[in-house]
Amino acid sequence: MSRVGRKLIPVPNGVTVELADRVVKVKGPKGELSYSLLPGFDVEQNDGNVSITSTSAGREGRAFWGLTRALIANMVAGVSEGYTKALELHGTGYRAQLQGATLVLNLGFSHEIRYDVPKGVSTAIEGSMIKFESIDKQLIGQVAAEVRSFRPPEPYNGKGVRYVGEVVKQKAGKTAAAGG
Repeated sequence: MSRVGRKLIPVPNGVTVELADRVVKVKGPKGELSYSLLPGFDVEQNDGNVSITSTSAGREGRAFWGLTRALIANMVAGVSEGYTKALELHGTGYRAQLQGATLVLNLGFSHEIRYDVPKGVSTAIEGSMIKFESIDKQLIGQVAAEVRSFRPPEPYNGKGVRYVGEVVKQKAGKTAAAGG
């Protein structure tokens, strides 16, 4: 049995979980998310908890059982609390500004980078920090990863876009060859 899949998902007050035509819909104070169930899984709700049962056998069935449980738990947490990701800009002249739904980044290239922030993700800029907020954990992670990929932190000077709290291991630069 899947250890993750058999755990119950507690549903907080103000959040409703509905199942219709193999689609799980989760509604809460921050919004609404939905997920199409894979074949071989059923969702049941009782006593303020949601449980996922599996009829699939084998290793792959157990893996997808845990995945299904984790995705639904992330949806419940997203519509009740929401998710945030923050990025820091490290480098001389590295700037970010918001023009409507477009994030404009100056990251040391000869051109500025324009990134259209998807619908469902709100963006705020505080100095050299970019904050993203959303109810969808996968979407906010994808947005943060795409923005970071424009200029990942390099190991010699530490310049680039990094997650808040991310530690970049510094490498030693070249040393002069010993004359002799």
